[in-house]
Amino acid sequence: MISVKGYGATSKHSEIAALSFERQAIGDFDVLIDILYCGVCHSDIHTARSEWGAANYPVIPGHEIVGKVSQIGAKVSKFKVGDLAGVGVFVDSCRTCDCCKKGLEQYCEEGMVPTYNGMYRNSTLKTYGGYSSIYIIDEKYALHIPPTDQLAAIAPLLCAGITTYSPLRFADVGNGHQVAVLGLGGLGHMAVKFAASFGAEVTMLSTSASKEADAKRLGAAHFALSTDPAQMKALKGKFDFILNTVAATHDMNKMLDLLKIDGKMLLVGIPPEDCKIAAAKLISKRRSIIGSMIGGIAETQEMLDYCAEHHIVSDIEIIDIKDINTAYERIIKSDVKYRFVIDMKTL
Repeated sequence: MISVKGYGATSKHSEIAALSFERQAIGDFDVLIDILYCGVCHSDIHTARSEWGAANYPVIPGHEIVGKVSQIGAKVSKFKVGDLAGVGVFVDSCRTCDCCKKGLEQYCEEGMVPTYNGMYRNSTLKTYGGYSSIYIIDEKYALHIPPTDQLAAIAPLLCAGITTYSPLRFADVGNGHQVAVLGLGGLGHMAVKFAASFGAEVTMLSTSASKEADAKRLGAAHFALSTDPAQMKALKGKFDFILNTVAATHDMNKMLDLLKIDGKMLLVGIPPEDCKIAAAKLISKRRSIIGSMIGGIAETQEMLDYCAEHHIVSDIEIIDIKDINTAYERIIKSDVKYRFVIDMKTL
């Protein structure tokens, strides 16, 4: 076992504070990554505070990890010491089910192994996340990070990036499509960048008029207030796709009216309460709602390579680890543009 420094929660009421814990020893197929940056996802807060079910404390959050490989196992072939590497939302899966064989490990029939607050397969060892000095991972689930001078801004791509890239690719969004992005936050700002880069004409739908300038800077051609009935009426039947990133309670039926015939709502946000969907909204125009959850390892690598080629990164604010609790409160208030990233030199 390897002793590691990190920051985490010891109960749902505790602040995120300095902790020491142990990681497994390096196996034959493992790489040891010295963590340089770790993004802060809203799901870190939900997990640390047991808002998505009881957490297995202590919890060391963080699943948007980038760093440098400093050690490799005897049988590692994909990485060498000195390579840049990343870790996303999961670190293992069964590898044998239909989903795993298709490169859809996030939908593993036995359940993927989360980067933190999980248990390694066939083991009594817990997974601990990226608010820490190192991560050890099987090379099959590690990601190559293309060389860049914006390494910190790459980190959120490993969750916010792939979460929005995957459904847009699944829907084959491209030239000539009308795409609406609902919600301008950590996910929404990446959705705008990707949809625009794929050639779609993007409209940002937001409850905040103050976000119009930023939406257009990010690549949106149009902006509309989702709280304005007149603007919503003018957009009725306009969109081929709506990428819904909103995690707050909202009326999805109102959004379905904005879709064309055969229009699709791509759902990536998880509101705290179930939404009642009016069947007539779907039937009347053969519309559909499609859920999507992150992406598999191959698709995440594809996304990272695409971003490198097209110079796409996240908009970030770099913080010291000691400021993580303040960052949590700011995230809850939507007071960040658009993702916090921890500089792990400050650990």
